Formats: sequence, structure tokens, C-alpha cells
Amino acid sequence: MCGIVGIVGRSSVNQTIYDALTVLQHRGQDAAGIVTVDGNAFRLRKANGLVKDVFETKHMQRLQGNAGIGHVRYPTAGSSSASEAQPFYVNSPFGISLAHNGNLTNTLELQERLVKKRRHVNTTSDSEVLLNLLADELQTTESQFLTADEVFEAITNLHTFTRGAYAVAAMIIGQGLVAFRDPFGIRPLVLGKHETEHGTEYMVASESVALDAVGFETVRDVAPGEAIYISLDGQLYTRQCAASPSYSPCIFEYVYFARPDSTIDKVSVYGSRVNMGTLLGEKIKKEWEDNDIDVVIPIPETSCDIALEIARHMDLPYRQGFVKNRYIGRTFIMPGQLERKKSVRRKLNAINAEFKDKNVLLVDDSIVRGTTSEQIIEMAREAGAKKVYFASAAPEIRFPNVYGIDMPTSSELIAHGRDADEICKLIGADGIIFQDLHDLIEAVRQENPEIKRFETSVFDGKYITNDVDQAYLDHLTKLRNDDAKAIRIKDIGTNLELHNVCHP
Repeated sequence: MCGIVGIVGRSSVNQTIYDALTVLQHRGQDAAGIVTVDGNAFRLRKANGLVKDVFETKHMQRLQGNAGIGHVRYPTAGSSSASEAQPFYVNSPFGISLAHNGNLTNTLELQERLVKKRRHVNTTSDSEVLLNLLADELQTTESQFLTADEVFEAITNLHTFTRGAYAVAAMIIGQGLVAFRDPFGIRPLVLGKHETEHGTEYMVASESVALDAVGFETVRDVAPGEAIYISLDGQLYTRQCAASPSYSPCIFEYVYFARPDSTIDKVSVYGSRVNMGTLLGEKIKKEWEDNDIDVVIPIPETSCDIALEIARHMDLPYRQGFVKNRYIGRTFIMPGQLERKKSVRRKLNAINAEFKDKNVLLVDDSIVRGTTSEQIIEMAREAGAKKVYFASAAPEIRFPNVYGIDMPTSSELIAHGRDADEICKLIGADGIIFQDLHDLIEAVRQENPEIKRFETSVFDGKYITNDVDQAYLDHLTKLRNDDAKAIRIKDIGTNLELHNVCHP
């Protein structure tokens, strides 16, 4: 999962992109990058680390220009090395830089296509593959200046052979900003604008909160399959470029990834989480009619709004029983089981008074590997809880995600091949309850009834692009399991050592 930003402004955009990336930091803490267009040159800064650490004053001073794109990243497939940070760029045609959120499901096929086109890809990133595919489609243009029709024709062609999830922002030297979304709209992309005395500025971003943070007004979501072209002089062009678009956004955006103050595909993330709490509270009351729960406690922060609504429905006290260290990254995306276990204790600390001699209901947004849940239940017992029940606002996650979320291999998912009782025993709870899938869908759809279908493969194994088979899942397992991540971490260390030798 990543966050992207693109702006065509009337004045320097470096600070605006930086500020937007800081509020998208929750979408990726592995690396960050910004590229601006300064005349006929790209100005690029990217590196591993948080936004605040990657960009120093000297970097910001060099990032001149009235248009640019930005990216925050965490790795799924591919390496964690700084060379894999985005945006990527190619010199021909024109000079193109691209930032991508998502994951292509036919990368190997596309790489072969590029070999035949005599295009070289220097990293293991599917985003660089996507960049070269776009460049190749634009290569047929003979004129010095692109027309909107030529841009849209290139993206129309791209949709015909590219599969998977992709929300993209790309800058073309001397031309403008191109943004587009895959035909299913799996990954989010929002369009905004800002009126100035010199004219209209336009911006695209992964979430509406990025627009809010820098004073842009949300215009609308980019539609599935739609492309947007904004020329450097501020002219906006849009076109539907997919033959059969189908609105099917990833439902896990609303469960966990997106900020609660964002609106994505006309769905209030906060509102959808309140609805999740309502429906899960109703299920708990029905199935645990004779419960002995004394208090409802959320596992911060995503589940707080959900837990509050459950407590209201069950007429129980709601308490904040854990204090969160906000300087620790999201634990389920950390590379390696041992590191995740260590991080839980560094991330949360229990308030003993809220647990001592009580039967507590812990509420979380989801259970992925179960590592965090097991550790937190242990913490609750150590703090004095008599019984610890567990409620998940999402159904059991039984299948890998192939569209850009790091839920890689079935063997690492605690719910794969197990029922609720087995999961309950493994994490050490006295009882466990999961949201039903139809209730989760209803909770989000209440905010926007126009969406008829969501991407829910992690729960039901139904991959919406219809191109995912066991051979592909086995391939992803080799790329993404904990052993592979350990190798990537070693590679980072090697890269840093080499960097220090070459650049003391």
C-alpha cells in the first residue's frame, strides 16, 4: 500500500507536495520521494525513511517547479532498497516520472513485453514496469507537444494488457500531469482544485485528507478506468479509457488503511467504521446474549470508533485501556515475525486500572497473522483481566492480497484453514467473534449505495481481476514471505554500507 500525490500549480509546489505526503504517511513508512518539473528538467529526491527524515532544507530548495508528484511507500513484492523508492523516471519520450499505488498481477508477462520492445527495467518494482509501458505507448507520438487525445489513447491501450490494481500520477516534461485508475477502481484516487488569483491549480491524491491538508477543494473521485490530463498551463481534460469499467474498490481501505477523516469513492471512512460497530454490536448482542463482559476496550487507533459504537449498542462502559506510542509503525506490515512481536510491546502499554478484575471485550479492526492479537491479550491478562474476549470488525482474513496490501502468503494468515474456535485458542482469548462479510459490505455501502461490489478477496478468495491462480499465489509467496523479507533487510544493510563507503 502506498500514497501518491500530483499537482499542477501556479507557483512552487514542493512544500505543498511535502505537506500532502505527511498526512498520507500512514499509507507507507518505508520510503518517500518527490519529483518536480523545473523547466526541461526533473528535480528528484527519494530515499528510505519517513517524509520528515527524507526531505531536508537543502533538498526542498532544489525541488523547484510549479508541477510535481510525490509518493510514500511500503514494500509488498520487490526490494526495500532505496533504489526501489518512487517516483521512477525514464528519459524518453519527453521525460516521464511516475508514482504508483497498487500491484500488477501480470508483471512477468509485462516484463517480457518490454524486453521485446527493447526497454530496460532496472529494479524489481512493478511500478517501473508500468512507467515503461506508459512511455512505450507515448513513444508513437511524433509531435513535440502531446494532445489530450494522444494521452488518452496511450492509457486506453495500457488498460487492454495491464492487469491488477493501479492508481497512478505521472509527470511528462513540457506537457503536464497524467493520472489514471485501473478499470475496477481497486486503489483510490481523488481529484481536487484550488482557485488562485493566477488561475486554477489541480491536484490528485490517494485520499481526500491530503487535499484538505493543503487547502484544496475535493472535486470528485477519479472513476475506475478514467484518465485525467492536466497541461502545465492548467487545462483539465478527462476521459473514460476502459472498455468495461466496474466500480469495485478495495474494502480494506475502509477497515484499516485510510484515515477516518478521508472520504473515498463518496464513502466517509469514519461513517463506515461507525456502521461496522453498529452491525458488529448487534451480532454480539444476538450471539452472546448471556455475556459477562464488563467493559469494551479498543486496540488503538483504527478500532476506536468501532468499539465506541459496540459499547453503545451493548450498554457497556467504553474505556481506553491502552496507550499507544505514535512513533512506532504499523506492526502487521513490519518485515519479519520476530520484529512484529517486539514492536507490539513498544507500541502499546496497558492501563492496569481498566483491566484489573474485569471481563474485557477487546475490539480490533481485523486479525491478520494473529501476532499482535496474541501479544495484546497477554498484556490484558498481565494487567489483571479475569477474562479477555476479542471482537474483529472484519471477517476472517483467509487469503493473500494481490492488489498492493502486504497479506502475502496463506501460511502466515492465522485464519487460513481454521475456524473461529481454533483462532480463539491460538491467540489465547476466552471468546472471539468476527464481523460477517455481508455486514461489512453493508456497513460501507450505507455511505454510498452506488457501489454495488467491493474487492473482498482477502475474505472470500474471489479475485476481482479473474487472473489469479494458485501458480501466481505460489510465486507471490516466494517474493513476500518472511524469509524473503529477511533477505531484503540484509540487502538494505548492504546498500547502506556501500553508500557509506562511497559517500562518507
